[in-house]
Amino acid sequence: MEFRPCIDIHNGKVKQIVGGTLQDFGDTAQENFVAEQDSTFYAHLYKEAGIRGGHIILLNKSDSPYYDATKAQAMAALRAYPGGLQVGGGITPDNAGEFLQAGASHVIVTSYVFSDGQVSYGRLERLRESVGKEHLVLDLSCRYLDDDKGGGYYIVTDRWQKFTNERITLQLLDAFASYCDEFLIHAVDVEGKADGIELPLVQMLGKWGRIPITYAGGVHCMEDLQQIRTQGKNKLNVTIGSALDLFGGSMRMKDVLEACR
Repeated sequence: MEFRPCIDIHNGKVKQIVGGTLQDFGDTAQENFVAEQDSTFYAHLYKEAGIRGGHIILLNKSDSPYYDATKAQAMAALRAYPGGLQVGGGITPDNAGEFLQAGASHVIVTSYVFSDGQVSYGRLERLRESVGKEHLVLDLSCRYLDDDKGGGYYIVTDRWQKFTNERITLQLLDAFASYCDEFLIHAVDVEGKADGIELPLVQMLGKWGRIPITYAGGVHCMEDLQQIRTQGKNKLNVTIGSALDLFGGSMRMKDVLEACR
């Protein structure tokens, strides 16, 4: 299990938010933490600690008045730690190259590969051809939804605001694995709440393990890390946001790194 750090950027600032509260209208969100430092501070910190594979997420739409400031922060972090960070948020084949050239090891994509709530395998093919499988992370962030199949975790797009018709299953992971290098999966219902993980999701993901998966959402104590290790069969990586001391929480990054090792 590896620790994968994060740099979430909203309205031009590094923040930790409650994921389910993000709104495009007015560019609002419930904030847990707003950093005084810029994105390069965190990029340098992760670089000095030797932590690779962290993700930068742009939380504003491209038509937001804050997008340019958010993008500038993302690009600065990529330049500060070339090859060490991934980037996501509004990525398409048309703009992915710009982020890769700025230093991103991978681009993270969700919304582009969905059309009317369904997977567009044509778009997936275009992405793979454009950036290369080795540079692509598919974000399968999800929310739990009761349905006639007994309920499940459905992928959400557009900064976690829209449900798709695609439920995360081992078969879906199999289908997507040939297109990407890794998966990033936020449990959106607990994201930013630092109040416990989505254990059923962790258990399901731990049954797979063909390519790396990073789990995010709800981690708030060392016991959560242990559960992710054991219930995820030591097949999952983990990211921690609001509970980490870097973002005002009580979990020391030093302790997290030691536990993950």
